[in-house]
Amino acid sequence: MAVIETSLGTPAQLRDPNYTPPLGKAIPLGIQHVLAMFVSNVTPAIIIAGAAGFGFGSNSPDFPNLIYMIQMSMLFAGVATLFQTVGAGPVGARLPIVQGTSFAFIPIMIPIVAGKGIDAMGALMGGVIIGGLFHACLAPFIGKIRFALPPLVTGLVVTMIGLALVKVGIQYAAGGVPAIGKPEYGSLQNWSVAGVVIVVTLALKFFARGMLSVSAVLIGLIVGYVVAFALGMVNFGNVARAAPFALPNPMHFGFEFSAAAVIGFCLMGIISAIETVGDVSGIAKGGASREATDKEIAGATYADGLGTAIAGVFGGLPNTSFSQNVGLIAMTGVMSRHVVTIGALFLIVAGFVPKVGAIVSTVPIEVLGGGVIVMFGMVVAAGVSMLSDVNWSRRNMVIFAVSLSIGLGLQLEPGALQHLPATAKVLMSSGLLPAAFLAIVLNLILPEDITDEQTDEIAGGMAGQRENKS
Repeated sequence: MAVIETSLGTPAQLRDPNYTPPLGKAIPLGIQHVLAMFVSNVTPAIIIAGAAGFGFGSNSPDFPNLIYMIQMSMLFAGVATLFQTVGAGPVGARLPIVQGTSFAFIPIMIPIVAGKGIDAMGALMGGVIIGGLFHACLAPFIGKIRFALPPLVTGLVVTMIGLALVKVGIQYAAGGVPAIGKPEYGSLQNWSVAGVVIVVTLALKFFARGMLSVSAVLIGLIVGYVVAFALGMVNFGNVARAAPFALPNPMHFGFEFSAAAVIGFCLMGIISAIETVGDVSGIAKGGASREATDKEIAGATYADGLGTAIAGVFGGLPNTSFSQNVGLIAMTGVMSRHVVTIGALFLIVAGFVPKVGAIVSTVPIEVLGGGVIVMFGMVVAAGVSMLSDVNWSRRNMVIFAVSLSIGLGLQLEPGALQHLPATAKVLMSSGLLPAAFLAIVLNLILPEDITDEQTDEIAGGMAGQRENKS
């Protein structure tokens, strides 16, 4: 701590969100935040574009839309982060909260766009915009609904999100969904490249310290990228064709009202809002050794929702607070929101440069597969960690068992829903929403298990009745 004190400020200053370290220190700290979240931020855009059918294959006429989606992921992650750190009126927690594209919505988005190409993106953006506005409207009430989402429910939901995504990681590592049926799918070369990413990531995560450990996935992807380049798997053709500068295009994908998209995004918005509450609380506790205020929690929720809605207007995906950056604050000991603002400005600048998105799009899908196997596995692990806080009574075990069985079962066998209307089929086949709904409802209506004290009272009462009868 002595090094931090002398180079960055006093302990009291470091715990102050309004303190700005010397610029020579603040800029590298801001870049650290970008490095910690960069891969996770752009990956959802690549996954959704791939699910829609225009994610990979530079000869596709829709391929430039992948570059655009990556560009918007960076731009509006930066904009939403500014909402949090700088704020405006009731919007923003004025804390060092980093926003980025959310993994949580991917299981909802994939059924909406799967195999439908660019034509499905209008309905997706309609859900993003309306869902984001609904999310913002939760701000005044978020504290009042937390009782309905204990660790049993939130842990189940996070676990289900990870389980819904692990298939994508395996497909990408083997060569990508479009490659199924081709000889190279699942080839030794594909798995070797993905394996390099996994091995390097794990080695850095467990045997390195500081930013090397925090940026393990990013560095693993870079090493895998170098190996893929040596094997002739990288094509830079689109980088040369990408513009050096471009402004975002309002309603780039249009706007279409889809009941399935709107309902799905609104319901997931509640889960995302609770996740943000947890991140705000973690930052306040870990960085400033205090509890988050109601104003900070409400402001963060406003920023979450509005950031998502505005991103949707320009063709971006839902935003949420990034938990990995909460850990980075605890590691550096720097609570300054202005450090995160610097990181947000870097993201915004990158979002105006399509060549950055084009460079990201050159990453072979096998390399990305190695990274997302680790990331999605960590999502599952995070859910399991949350479930470790649950009191595993018979009641809670039944709630978890029924919710997981139905949710995961519907996800694995969507054909069981073939007779449902189209909207219900999209919502149910994700598995995530039915699992979350069941867990919430069962947790609210099922009585608590009889406690040991109550058992003793009942046993004592029965013994007294037997004595009286005798």
